[in-house]
Amino acid sequence: MTRPGYAQLQDVLLDADFPDLDLALRGGRHVDRDDAAWYALLTDAQDHLEPFYRRYGAELIHKADGYFYLLPTGDKLSRRTLGAGEMLVGQALALLYLDPAAVERGGIVSVEDVVAQLVAVLGSDALIAEFNPKRKRHDERIAQKNVRSRVADAVRRLAGLGFVEAQDGEKLRLRASLLRFAEPVRGLSAPAEALAKLVAQGEVALADEAREGEEPRDEDGEDQGEGEGEDQGEGEDPDEEDAMPDIAPEPARSGAAPVVGPRVIERSDEDLDEFDAELGADDDLDDDGSPG
Repeated sequence: MTRPGYAQLQDVLLDADFPDLDLALRGGRHVDRDDAAWYALLTDAQDHLEPFYRRYGAELIHKADGYFYLLPTGDKLSRRTLGAGEMLVGQALALLYLDPAAVERGGIVSVEDVVAQLVAVLGSDALIAEFNPKRKRHDERIAQKNVRSRVADAVRRLAGLGFVEAQDGEKLRLRASLLRFAEPVRGLSAPAEALAKLVAQGEVALADEAREGEEPRDEDGEDQGEGEGEDQGEGEDPDEEDAMPDIAPEPARSGAAPVVGPRVIERSDEDLDEFDAELGADDDLDDDGSPG
């Protein structure tokens, strides 16, 4: 879409696309070149919108990779803080984005590819522990289904923020804004390998997304509380809401973003097979709440 440019801020505010774009940015949405009309508006109006958003205590960020987002710097706009599980899934998606094989497929991956990437980086036992943090004892089958369900939930949240786009079935199209998760390793000779190591060590988090001492918030702006109840018994329904404890990041260290993930890395070609062994081929990801 070709735009004539904007002589003054009022021209931007009167653009028919601006109200929806403004609400999306304030809600944490990332806007890239695939959002053709919005991206063109932001590109043409950037000089007007940067001081406009500073009045609200936020910076309009434009990355060379081809995406915009709004970064709150004060208290006037709410911050969209990702939970630990969402962070971990976002980092796995960033690794897939950097994978040449994904590029050859046009950036199309599946939710199962995301699970496989997490298994490859963390190992199946550590992955289960990461998504079942409050349970010392768990049924293996239930724990594996819980991991897939939580990964699917995280993917849906990240899709709402513009990091991925849901396709038919369980397919996802990776978007350029995923590179935000790779910022700590940008400029290195092997960024994908370095990011995988940082993920396994729990050393990376989405830049500027979390403030020290601030609890992660869900999409409705409510605090994620501690999980209720005791360890889940084998006879309980894994699909019930209270059967899935909330995920919260570990406390920040020295003002850094929250630490995410276990501090071990187990790489094995057999890990994914072991992870699937108890689940069985007949268990469909759609039954676990994945995008369908």
